[in-house]
Amino acid sequence: MIDPAVEQMLLKDPKSYVISADVVANVTATNTLEHAFMVLSKVGYSRIPVLTPDDRLQGMISLAAISEYLLHVPGAAVEQLSRYTVADAMLPVNRWVSDPTKLETILNYLVDEPFIPLVDDDKVFQGIITRRELLKRINFMAHNLHKYYDVTAKEKVADQAEK
Repeated sequence: MIDPAVEQMLLKDPKSYVISADVVANVTATNTLEHAFMVLSKVGYSRIPVLTPDDRLQGMISLAAISEYLLHVPGAAVEQLSRYTVADAMLPVNRWVSDPTKLETILNYLVDEPFIPLVDDDKVFQGIITRRELLKRINFMAHNLHKYYDVTAKEKVADQAEK
C-alpha cells in the first residue's frame, strides 16, 4: 500500500504524468509493417499502440516484433515490409489501466514496462502513462516533500539508522 501522503503528492496533478492520445504516435492494424517501421524509427519509441479505426486499443507494435516476424518470412528482407500489415506482427496488450489515479497498479506495471496504455471503459485509447513522466512526479515529491509535510523519524527507525 502506498503511504497516503506520498499518494496525495503524486496525485496532485494526474494529468501531469498522462500523455494524451492526441500526441501519442500510433498505427492501425491495416497499416503496412513498412509504415509502422518508419513511425517507430521517427518517434524513437520502443513500441507504440495499435488502434482500431474508432480509436480502441487493439495491440502493440515494436521494432523487435517486426524483426521477429520477418525472421519467419522466407527470404526476409526490409523490402518485404510493405507486403505485410501491422496485424501480422502485432503484440497483444497485456496491461493497461482505465484510471490514472490507481498508482499501486501503475507503479507495479511500470517496473516492467516503459509505458502503460490508458483506456476508458470501452477500451477507447486515452493516452499513455510513461515511466519517465511518473519518475518526474517522484522527483518533484522527493525535492518538495518538506514544503508540504514535517517528516520526523520514528524512534525505532532513527535508532536503526544510527547503527
